[in-house]
Amino acid sequence: MAAAVLLTAIHPIAPASAQGVQAQAQAPAQAPGGAPVIERILVEGAQRIEPDTIRTYLHVEEGDRFAPDRIDRSLKDLFATGLFADVSLRREGNDLVVVVVENPIINRVAFEGNKRIQNEALSPEVQLRPRAVFTRSKVQDDVKRILEVYRRSGRYAVAVDPKIIELPQNRVDLVFEIDEGPATYVRRITFVGNKAFSDSDLRSVIATKEERWYRLLSSSDTFDPDRLTYDRELLRRYYLENGYADFEVRAAAAELTPDRESFFLTFTVNEGDRYRVGAVDIEASLEDLTPEMLRPAVLIEEGDWYDASLIDRTVEDITERVGSLGYAFVDVRPQIKRDREANTISITFDVREGPRVFVERIEIEGNVRTLDEVIRREIQLVEGDAFNSAKLRRSRQRIRDLGYFKTVEVTNEPVVDKPDRTVITVDVEEQSTGELSFGVGWSSSLGALVEVGIRERNLLGRGQDLSMRLSWAERRTELDLSFTEPYFLDRPIAAGFDLFAVDRDLQDESSHQLRQQGGSLRFGYKYNERWRHDFKYTLQRQEIFDVEDDASLFIQEQEGTEVLSMLGHALTYDTRDSRLIPSEGYRFQIANDLAGLGGDARFLRTDLEASYHYPLGDEFNWDPEWVIGVRGHAGYILGLGEDVSIRHRYFLGGNNLRGFAASGAGARDRGTGDALGGNWIVDGSLELRVPLGLPEELGLGAKLFTDWGTSGVPDGVPDEDLDHDVSLRGSVGVGLLWSSPLGPVNIELATPVVKQPYDEEEFFRLSFGSRF
Repeated sequence: MAAAVLLTAIHPIAPASAQGVQAQAQAPAQAPGGAPVIERILVEGAQRIEPDTIRTYLHVEEGDRFAPDRIDRSLKDLFATGLFADVSLRREGNDLVVVVVENPIINRVAFEGNKRIQNEALSPEVQLRPRAVFTRSKVQDDVKRILEVYRRSGRYAVAVDPKIIELPQNRVDLVFEIDEGPATYVRRITFVGNKAFSDSDLRSVIATKEERWYRLLSSSDTFDPDRLTYDRELLRRYYLENGYADFEVRAAAAELTPDRESFFLTFTVNEGDRYRVGAVDIEASLEDLTPEMLRPAVLIEEGDWYDASLIDRTVEDITERVGSLGYAFVDVRPQIKRDREANTISITFDVREGPRVFVERIEIEGNVRTLDEVIRREIQLVEGDAFNSAKLRRSRQRIRDLGYFKTVEVTNEPVVDKPDRTVITVDVEEQSTGELSFGVGWSSSLGALVEVGIRERNLLGRGQDLSMRLSWAERRTELDLSFTEPYFLDRPIAAGFDLFAVDRDLQDESSHQLRQQGGSLRFGYKYNERWRHDFKYTLQRQEIFDVEDDASLFIQEQEGTEVLSMLGHALTYDTRDSRLIPSEGYRFQIANDLAGLGGDARFLRTDLEASYHYPLGDEFNWDPEWVIGVRGHAGYILGLGEDVSIRHRYFLGGNNLRGFAASGAGARDRGTGDALGGNWIVDGSLELRVPLGLPEELGLGAKLFTDWGTSGVPDGVPDEDLDHDVSLRGSVGVGLLWSSPLGPVNIELATPVVKQPYDEEEFFRLSFGSRF
């Protein structure tokens, strides 16, 4: 869209060329040979600029002849300076008169009418600044820049009208009047040439989305030409990961409707044939290195569908494995050979010695608040190390995973005159790391709840994490203060402390209330990317109070205060692709707690937990949201010279056995029905996440699940006083998950299929929370 420029405050004077230099009546001086010469050069109209400065741009001097070509060049050069709105040269007798109209000086640059994009985002885009010289060409360039900013945000109906306000002393205020217009949405996205995947499949791959009412909190349905380029790359990756090695996007066209309010996008693709993996070989030319030593690093097998991403990951894994074997310089190149008749691709990983390059220095740029050492300790290379591209890629990912930076760019450049040296440059753009949260919600187990929290993930730019949270619910009140130093004593050891105070209402389950106050010291470290070991010491005061008069005698006798002093550790192996919603990988953890190092409680507790997630979409060529998951947990607590208090026992039901109320399954007092818990527990679940076929932006998903478990009896309670059976309990159910704009909503309907008469059921569970 063109933008009109209105500059009404400037009244240009028609320029004169060298041919407009007028002769006067008096007889001019003449050079030898009869040509007239310039006796004086007079400058008129100069205000800020010295006349002598103007004369330096001329190609003639006093005493020179009136040469039309040199005077014409002088005129052009004066205009080219950008200092003048108008310039004219004329001859008066033997004088050359230069008349200038100076361009004004900008006093202020302002934006009006902009609501969607703030001044802070527009100001860096314009060239003109206060105290700069005003020129028409620069104004036109700035208008184009502003239009481009709005187009990148999806607004193609924007109009920009620059105005000037004249001020004394040849100064002006420059005002860009902006009519933002409506957002330009993507009305329809179509694909031409696709056969293997439907239009709806490919729409879920690209970042641009079609306009829908439920995308009101997203900008993905507005047109962005940069995003369109990214979409081409996403389509290419998707096809290459599914065996289509010859795939190409032939065209990506965006057609603007006549009303300039929406776009039609059309992607023309050529899928090509689908390939399977043929022979997979390794060739190693390094001394004492055999292909068999590298075979475990190969992630792709003969007969698999070709997947370019697995080849890239294999290159990284081979590079890392070779480096761990002591080879500092290595170059891994995958050699691809197509058999178009058999539709197979043979792959040979050529492992050879790479160029001998060392790290000269590491430069960190762009960090204003974050200390250099916070970034440097995530880089797996130091000055003097042999350069390793795989370590450089991992370093980039580790810096991004900090979450402190909006963008992270890690590059390396050779040193001039030192071909065996390279300089690593880390360029970051910081983002806000402070969080203030407020939550409201309701859950079946806690009732209505309110939560307020504050957190700083990069305290004082040192990478430290400080948080405080206060939550109140009908059946629980909790206050937490937590601090973590991720590199304790300048080593990769995460150390910190927690302070907490919790009041829990357990009247419905066990006819009492529980108050816990205390703190813990913790530290942990990673053996590698998958193994982690954590240690914790906890000291807390626990009080059972407000025990009902008709409560179980085994609870009444435990009323009072206990001091817990406990040392624990947890060893974890985790290969999951996500900690929140995993779709692939497994996790195993063993944890032990020992209480009795002081305090009143004395016990030894052991917990084993494992989970596994597998994407069925990869196996059966289904939607990738089909994911099956299995989880298992077993725990045992042993009293050391005394019975285990109800405060520390295991309870079955609720979150670990849906379909049963919290503490609804397991040992109960036969007379009062109070849940007493047990000294051991075994529970597990099998869950299948099912896609609903709805747009991804709705955030809706479904699941089918079955839970099973059993638990033991408590110490010190005679069998004749218990309702208990160690037989398995089981349930089946369905659930709906909604990642709503205000927070996660989880609705679960479950019913027991194996239970005992004294167990308490819970058919419906709802949890709702919001953070904003």
